[in-house]
Amino acid sequence: MELRDIEIFLTLAEELHFTRTAERLRVTQARVSQAIKKQERSIGAALFERNNRAVALTPIGRQLVADLQPVYRGLHEGMERARLAARSRTGVLTVGSIAVNLEDFRPLFDAFTRGHPGREVQLRNIDFGDPFGRLRAGEIDVQIVWLPVDEPDLTVGPVVYTEPIVLAVAADHPLAGRASISYNDLADQTVMGGARPSYWREALVPVRTPDGHVIKIGPTVSTFQEMIPILATGEAVSPVHAHAARYYARPDIAYVPIHDAPPARWVLIWRAGAEAELIREFARAAHQLNADT
Repeated sequence: MELRDIEIFLTLAEELHFTRTAERLRVTQARVSQAIKKQERSIGAALFERNNRAVALTPIGRQLVADLQPVYRGLHEGMERARLAARSRTGVLTVGSIAVNLEDFRPLFDAFTRGHPGREVQLRNIDFGDPFGRLRAGEIDVQIVWLPVDEPDLTVGPVVYTEPIVLAVAADHPLAGRASISYNDLADQTVMGGARPSYWREALVPVRTPDGHVIKIGPTVSTFQEMIPILATGEAVSPVHAHAARYYARPDIAYVPIHDAPPARWVLIWRAGAEAELIREFARAAHQLNADT
């Protein structure tokens, strides 16, 4: 069985959904089906029970998962250690971020390179439609994201930046002229959806207002650029991080503080078990910066 086919099998065993497996591995659904059929022919038994409604592991499939997982994990971790060791020797740390406010993280980058001569930080953009994909694929070493992060395979490091949450609305929206608003004011509003994973949206927009009203979720987007026309026309509103008011300042959009929203905290994350010396140095620089401020 080829390594890629093992990866497809184990991912499908976790997702139990052909489309989600294909999206996660960035392959076609036909490639997933082909790999599973090939494995089943080789073994001589079905690994999954599937119909129009559900996919489930067979007893043989469950046994194969138990046998392959430790082997695959060992191979993956071995390759990861080799990759990180190579990067540590070059002194280049690749940092990914969803945020556009990279200048707010500049004190950390400067502290790291100043305290570690010969080290270099390279920055990469992350699409919040697939917020952890590049980190899991090993394309970046460390990522800066906002809390919460509830991913068992990712380690959460120190906080690197804190900022308020504000409400983005059309400039002529009734809430635009307010000094601040409460989450209770969202009871009669349509709020934009789309943040992945779902717990990020729930952290920004509770399912209900503090006084118990259901908050209506409207259009789904995957980038801030997609949000702009929806906000500007008043079709929906959206809680956003306060840096948006600086980096997406526009005459047709207003940003109003949400006085009962907890502050957003940005942290470092990395792959569990992949904490090379370069990553530890970067995390220590963040800890020291927090201690000094």
